[in-house]
Amino acid sequence: MTRLLDARTSQNASIANSISIPITILSQPGLFGQIGLNVSGATGPIRTQLSGTVACQLPLLPAATTITITIVRGTALTDPVIYSSSESLNINLLGPQLFTFTASDFNIPAPASSLLVYTAFIGSNLLGTVRVGPESFNGIAYSD
Repeated sequence: MTRLLDARTSQNASIANSISIPITILSQPGLFGQIGLNVSGATGPIRTQLSGTVACQLPLLPAATTITITIVRGTALTDPVIYSSSESLNINLLGPQLFTFTASDFNIPAPASSLLVYTAFIGSNLLGTVRVGPESFNGIAYSD
């Protein structure tokens, strides 16, 4: 029988246009969410479901802009990537543009501690792109 181990949310901004955080260039993505799931009660393979949303806005001088979201199991970009996607911003839309994602991680090795950490990063290929909110990162861990 599958059972829920833990569920967490990293809510950085709950309301549209409530923040103004520049997105750094693609080679140095910025952290926008991090969660730690307690998996101490796992009796079999661990599975997680991750989801999130982040709103971005084009630079003041609109140009072709690509946003990349990367989710790792751990805390650093060098940790195992379990999800990555890139999407172009609509150059004809000057207001906020919302990106949502859903990711899964299956047959996860038992962590050294009872905490399984996931970190969400965001990058852009063009300086001047801004995170404007809302943004959140959610995770649920299951085991047999």
